[in-house]
Amino acid sequence: MGRQRIDIVQDIVRFNAGRDPERLLLKYQHMRGDPFAFLRGACHLFYQRLPDSGVFKTAPLVWSCGDLHLENFGSFKGDNRLPCFDLNDFDEGVLAPASWDLIRLLTSLRVGAHSLGLSSSDAQTLCGSFLQAYSSALAGGKAQWVEPQTAHGLVKQLLDSLRERQRPAFLDARTQLKGKKRRLKIDGKRALPATQAQREQVTAFMDTFARAQAHPAFYKVLDVARRIAGTGSLGVERYAILVQGKGSPDGHYLLDLKQALPSSLAAHLPVKQPKWATQAHRVVAVQQRMQAVSMAFLQPVSMGHTAYVLRGLQPAEDRVSLNRSKQSLDDIRGVITTMGRTVAWAQLRSSGRQGSATADELMDFAQRQKWQHKLLAHAHDMALQTQQDAATFAEAYDDGVFS
Repeated sequence: MGRQRIDIVQDIVRFNAGRDPERLLLKYQHMRGDPFAFLRGACHLFYQRLPDSGVFKTAPLVWSCGDLHLENFGSFKGDNRLPCFDLNDFDEGVLAPASWDLIRLLTSLRVGAHSLGLSSSDAQTLCGSFLQAYSSALAGGKAQWVEPQTAHGLVKQLLDSLRERQRPAFLDARTQLKGKKRRLKIDGKRALPATQAQREQVTAFMDTFARAQAHPAFYKVLDVARRIAGTGSLGVERYAILVQGKGSPDGHYLLDLKQALPSSLAAHLPVKQPKWATQAHRVVAVQQRMQAVSMAFLQPVSMGHTAYVLRGLQPAEDRVSLNRSKQSLDDIRGVITTMGRTVAWAQLRSSGRQGSATADELMDFAQRQKWQHKLLAHAHDMALQTQQDAATFAEAYDDGVFS
């Protein structure tokens, strides 16, 4: 069903060329785990496979996170320090047809069904629930948001846990005390050691950055490590930074500094994109348009000649962990419908901006029925293709091609 025949192995090697070898090996290990991990690690390949006609051409243009899947929703503390649940990854963010984010989410639900303990019929039902919630919220024409007071079920439990989490406990999970001083834990799972040159570069950047802030002492660097997080972006330059914050030992803050690369959707987009100052400006602009509340510390920065996104460090645990063996199908459906509404609200919130469709156009799109049935059929086909590609990758990985 793809636009062209693709050499999976060479395509993946070419796309990931130049990344940090140690973290790139971790990425390949993750992708070998199961088809859902492969889907998360091969966003660029997904859009090469996307049909280039029908609803993927005619759907209204929206600001899109570009890599919408089940694990790209989560809770975080916004710049107002209050917990919220929203889309949370915008590395691939672009102006794209509304159907692109939808097909990726629906495909992820089908591909991830086995690892989540869901049957094929469960996945089909949940795909329908997602689209129904999305369409209903989009037809409503008003962007809302999810916070502890309005959340339900598993999402409410997640937000409540974030609201109740104490900073010392969070720091204890990510750092260790050496005397009265904290240092980042280098465990090979969340963090790897930074070289002396990397530490010096990040520290010098943060010193310069701090001088332009209202409270420079807050950003005094105490430790730097190479951060391990996500799947698709593993190998991209990324640092966890421990800063002074509000004082020692329990008032420190953790920041995330991540290199911003061009969106892997760019080569396939049917519409001209705005001209951004840097790739980091693109990522941050799309994120600020789509999220109800921006993440704490979020801003585009440059270190040397390279663009980075700076933000508060967001733990991977701040996501709803779906597992049919531990949760009822109704509980899981509640999360999926919340995701559907959240996507619709993000599109409405960012409507009418630099080429995106107006709220009225999105509401009209929501009222149509044919595209929804077509999208469900395409998601089924895309899931089969992804599973085939994952099997090809797994065979090559086992043969040592990616070692």
